[in-house]
Amino acid sequence: MKKKMLCTCMAAAMAVSSLSGFAMTASAEDEAVTLTVLAGQSTTDAGIEDMIDEALAKVYPNITLEWECVDWGNDFQPKMQQYMQSGLPDIMIGKAQDVATYAPQGILAEIDSQYLDAGLDAARENVTIDGKTYGLVYNALYQGVYYNKDMFAENGWEIPKTIDELQAIIDDCKAKGITPFASHMVDTWSIGNVTMQFMMNDVFNNDPTWGDKFRAGEVSFSTDEAAQTAYQYNKLIYDNTYEDTFSLEQTDCDARMVLGEAAMKVSGSWSIQNFLAIDENFNFGIFPFPNQTGDSKLIFEPNITIMTSASTEHQDAVNKVLEVLTTDKDLAVEIYDYTNTAAMLKDVTPTFPNPSQEDIDKYAADGMIVDVTLGNNQLVWGGFQEENAKDIAAWLMGDATFEDALAASDGRVDASSAS
Repeated sequence: MKKKMLCTCMAAAMAVSSLSGFAMTASAEDEAVTLTVLAGQSTTDAGIEDMIDEALAKVYPNITLEWECVDWGNDFQPKMQQYMQSGLPDIMIGKAQDVATYAPQGILAEIDSQYLDAGLDAARENVTIDGKTYGLVYNALYQGVYYNKDMFAENGWEIPKTIDELQAIIDDCKAKGITPFASHMVDTWSIGNVTMQFMMNDVFNNDPTWGDKFRAGEVSFSTDEAAQTAYQYNKLIYDNTYEDTFSLEQTDCDARMVLGEAAMKVSGSWSIQNFLAIDENFNFGIFPFPNQTGDSKLIFEPNITIMTSASTEHQDAVNKVLEVLTTDKDLAVEIYDYTNTAAMLKDVTPTFPNPSQEDIDKYAADGMIVDVTLGNNQLVWGGFQEENAKDIAAWLMGDATFEDALAASDGRVDASSAS
């Protein structure tokens, strides 16, 4: 759900060199193969294709990856629809929630267990349908409220668990001339993302089948108080952020927070790249956005998810790519450190500095982490969440009423499901 410029690149085969840890190496007789790859990227991901190309070429120089890199939030779904008509690429890189969209259509190949076994058990949960796993989850993002640890300590603010506690921090910020929230609402993907964060903790944690009930006509945005509360949190942020939020880009927004102009930002791990690029010593933490019952959970999102075509003519070469991705731990650490994301492979630990890891570990130990794939599978991004975000933006800017935004969400109920 993040913005990324379109890029298309083809990797050139590189000279053979040795790489420890692989059971197989290429021989001179190996046939040259070009695999097509559609990569729906998050803001963190641009550039990892070069890392993968380099690692692959060291072991299998006969395999070339022809990359088409697109913004996952805006372009991945339309591209998939296009390729479903003309023939899928050999490999597709999206998010875990994409498996629920495409696997039931019979177009994805099952991932062999030898590659899945390299990943954490939790990585399989939301990419397995009817006992078969169709996605290899490579990394993960965390979502919640990033906060300036030093600012919180200096002002004596405790981590809020309730909306009243959060409001007290907001009031103190405003009294001291501090912007409570950094936000960049010009990016409607950001509005869509935080709205699902709100929905997870106020709606889905209490009713995991809310989306099914929505499609059955049992609940609606116009009548469900919890869903309306989730939408209203956008107004809480809008009323307590920068006046130019609807013209502010993410990089500038993140810079303002690092420079001490804002206390908090509802976001995800994709902001860490900017935080550390601006100030490698920025001391930040993360907590769940509070809900009405004071029991919010930190949100976990499986991110880079590798899927393969059921109709590829080069399954052996595809498997070799999966082998490299799951056995080359140096490559994995390089990608995790570059993207500033959490590992989903076993026995691989990122080395980048992450001051928020202490908070993540605490919520994990307390069992207070929830996988957002539940919400994203119930109410899909493409055609639903992304469109709702545009209506929420229109409401915040005064171009529509709150009731209009709710009614618009109800009106696209048929687009809310992947099936």
